[in-house]
Amino acid sequence: MHLKSKKQLIKKDKQNIWHPFTQMADWLNNDPSEPLVIDKAEGSYLYDVDGKKYLDGVSSLWVTLLGHRNPEIDKAIKKQIDKVAHTTFLGLTHKPAIDLSEKLLKILPENLTKIFYSDNGSTAVEVALKMAYQYWQFKGQNRSFFLSLKNAYHGDTIGAVSVGGTDLFHAKFKPLLFKNYFAQSPYCYRCPHRKGNVPFPVKADTFKKHSEVMACKGRCIKEAEDILAKHHKNIAAAVIEPVNQAAAGMIVMPKGYVKEYAALCKKYGVLLICDEVATGFGRTGKMFAVEHDNVKPDFICLSKGITGGYLPLAVTAATDKIYDSFLGKYEEFKTFFHGHSYTANPLACAAANATLDILKNDKVIQKLQPKIAHFQKELCSLSGHPKIGNIRHSGVMAGIEIVKDKKTGKAFEYKLKTGAKICTEMRKDGIIIRNLGDTLVIFLHLTMTNKEISKITGSIKKHLDNL
Repeated sequence: MHLKSKKQLIKKDKQNIWHPFTQMADWLNNDPSEPLVIDKAEGSYLYDVDGKKYLDGVSSLWVTLLGHRNPEIDKAIKKQIDKVAHTTFLGLTHKPAIDLSEKLLKILPENLTKIFYSDNGSTAVEVALKMAYQYWQFKGQNRSFFLSLKNAYHGDTIGAVSVGGTDLFHAKFKPLLFKNYFAQSPYCYRCPHRKGNVPFPVKADTFKKHSEVMACKGRCIKEAEDILAKHHKNIAAAVIEPVNQAAAGMIVMPKGYVKEYAALCKKYGVLLICDEVATGFGRTGKMFAVEHDNVKPDFICLSKGITGGYLPLAVTAATDKIYDSFLGKYEEFKTFFHGHSYTANPLACAAANATLDILKNDKVIQKLQPKIAHFQKELCSLSGHPKIGNIRHSGVMAGIEIVKDKKTGKAFEYKLKTGAKICTEMRKDGIIIRNLGDTLVIFLHLTMTNKEISKITGSIKKHLDNL
């Protein structure tokens, strides 16, 4: 593209658009970099209007599952658009949604039997919260609280924010939120009782068995149990991002934590909502993160990768126990009064059907395991770097926490924008990743090659050396 045309695009963007999670004063001043204008994509790569290609190291905010422009997903959407692009799902139905529900129920935990469609991760969580609350109303119990974890992120709508525990995102909205209970999350590296540093292990199982990690897990589980023991009669459901609190900086939970958390919910008669918006569809190395501990929740919330990253779609899967409680006579008004204009959009469902077919027919998750091992090996090679405090890894997801002092874990001053500047420098190497503060986030496509993985980690090491 002609330089003048690119500058005109950027100028119009700055005049007209308010970007999410972006300090617009920095955006307007090209701090720390001039905006990239993306023109097209193919495979693992994004291309800007100048034709330069960038390895998409965050799956375009964790949604692109099988790379960009997958031929089978492209074909499915084009075929569907020749039939119907959208129809209401209120009082009508259609084949793509029916087919998708059947495919999902075959791969979800067997206790989940009903699919409720919405359009993004926040709404999937909102649906589960409202269903859980209303379930107890039908039981004659006024349970108006939820249990969540500190550092949790479940979306940006008011209900999802109410069960969110990331102060940076949520604290300013507290007057608008319903009150909940929050237990400490197992952020072992920053555990308030931690002694010394907990480095990323060289051996795969070291993190799971590290004494500091196990001690942190025990304290966090005890805190959750103390809350449940005291308040379970007021708690409608407990909410958790199983295995990985992604938006908190890829906080990977110690082995067994999710299983113990789920067992506590069962012990105290509290419903369990598992938010797999980020972790679903192979991201942890299994189809769903709950499979690592054989957990069977009352709800699972899905979005992001469900359509391969093509179109907005979300699912709240629930049990017969929940569904049956809403059945009644018309005049009883036991209907679940919740819906969205684009519920079960046929184009999105067609993309999701194609995505699930590819995962099954190409045995994508089975073939993923060697890549995960390679990714872990590459991360281990970075773990000794003096500016890396902690590396957290699960499946194709990783968070690399950059620190000023490795021994003490002391962070850089936030105003220095250390993480953001590293991400900007990596663009010169043709790589796009994002930072959450001074944690560098890597979120791979399931189809990314070992060579591409090594390119990302090599660039990180290069720019850490230049700090």
